Amino acid sequence: MEYMTESTDRSPGHILCCECGVPISPNPANICVACLRSKVDISQGIPKQVSISFCKQCQRYFQPPGTWIQCALESRELLALCLKKIKAPLSKVRLVDAGFVWTEPHSKRLKVKLTVQKEVMNGAILQQVFVVDYVVQSQMCGDCHRVEAKDFWKAVIQVRQKTLHKKTFYYLEQLILKYGMHQNTLRIKEIHDGLDFYYSSKQHAQKMVEFLQCTVPCRYKASQRLISQDIHSNTYNYKSTFSVEIVPICKDNVVCLSPKLAQSLGNMNQICVCIRVTSAIHLIDPNTLQVADIDGSTFWSHPFNSLCHPKQLEEFIVMECSIVRDIKRAAGAGMISKKHTLGEVWVQKTSEMNTDKQYFCRTHLGHLLNPGDLVLGFDLANCNLNDEHVNKMNSDRVPDVVLIKKSYDRTKRQRRRNWKLKELARERENMDTDDERQYQDFLEDLEEDEAIRKNVNIYRDSAIPVESDTDDEGAPRISLAEMLEDLHISQDATGEEGASMMT
Repeated sequence: MEYMTESTDRSPGHILCCECGVPISPNPANICVACLRSKVDISQGIPKQVSISFCKQCQRYFQPPGTWIQCALESRELLALCLKKIKAPLSKVRLVDAGFVWTEPHSKRLKVKLTVQKEVMNGAILQQVFVVDYVVQSQMCGDCHRVEAKDFWKAVIQVRQKTLHKKTFYYLEQLILKYGMHQNTLRIKEIHDGLDFYYSSKQHAQKMVEFLQCTVPCRYKASQRLISQDIHSNTYNYKSTFSVEIVPICKDNVVCLSPKLAQSLGNMNQICVCIRVTSAIHLIDPNTLQVADIDGSTFWSHPFNSLCHPKQLEEFIVMECSIVRDIKRAAGAGMISKKHTLGEVWVQKTSEMNTDKQYFCRTHLGHLLNPGDLVLGFDLANCNLNDEHVNKMNSDRVPDVVLIKKSYDRTKRQRRRNWKLKELARERENMDTDDERQYQDFLEDLEEDEAIRKNVNIYRDSAIPVESDTDDEGAPRISLAEMLEDLHISQDATGEEGASMMT
């Protein structure tokens, strides 16, 4: 009984370290921890300083072999990226813990504290803690490099219209701004006959093409060019091009329809006036006030051209004007415009006031014209009309003059205009001196046509004082109720703009 008591109370045995002689608990190596660490370094082979690539333009880190990822400082994603950089050496040890050691954000250094274990010397398990220093090196990623090299786009939309006037493009620009279709564009380039929209993906370009088809009558062709390919992964890199052609008809153009098309539209006269272009071409017959809408597919099936370009508009003075009350309608006639009044007028060119030469015509502007008014129109009697449809028409069916719109003093209209439009940020080349005049024509069209105005965001111009709506000439104006406030919201509400908004 005494022997059992002695064996139970005896403390566990100790041995001496074979290196330094310190008493230690028995272990497979028979060496103390201090001597074992001095003889064996389990972190050997793991690099203590590693470089990591960072793109300053897009704030992304490089993850081999070829991807760039967005990581916040001291995030799990960044820690995983750092550990992958030393994945091969770490496979020889057991990783117990890993975490960041705080460094200055601008120091270009990332420090990761690692705790590893490894079996050494006859099965003894040694644990060690050490720090790996990551040097952040600047390197431009492939996407940013292509942006700098101007070779970054994957798809381009080339919008073209074979006309001398840019009214349709000004209208299209406002629609794009209103619906935010310019958000995904990388670059917008304006050239002499259209616009080029550049995109980083083909899907964004296809979405824009669908928007254009719903907005203006047009057609398009798509093509693509092979840039590079990888036969091992079966991947291909293409650049896509969409060529969009808008119908070559603008507002206030005089057109001549083919006999077949005119008959299908309710036996209209072949000579018509384009009163607006939206998702379709809106035509009016100045002899009968009959209106018709022609979509893109109908136009390309029965194409027609403008007889005169805007620079051929001449100024006439109204000598006599009478309203036609009873309009004789033929069988099968189409819809009549309720916003226009049919009138018969005698006009004289302002350049021929010293002669007695006058012209008689019917017009859809009967509700606007009075004797003495100035009106713009086309003189078809003294014009060389080289059009296939006009050449086949009976000369009696071609009017001498087609009146387009009433003329007002442009200088007064500009001075009284208390509203403005926004513009797309775009690159311009070969700017024409005629562009400003065409832009003023578009602004006047907005004042005169309420239907077009509904699709445009019009902003109040605070720099011009608000005047009464009365005008000596009766020139059309946009009411304040149709204008939006042009707000500029700054990021800091304590700034000047923020303070002015609060008051």
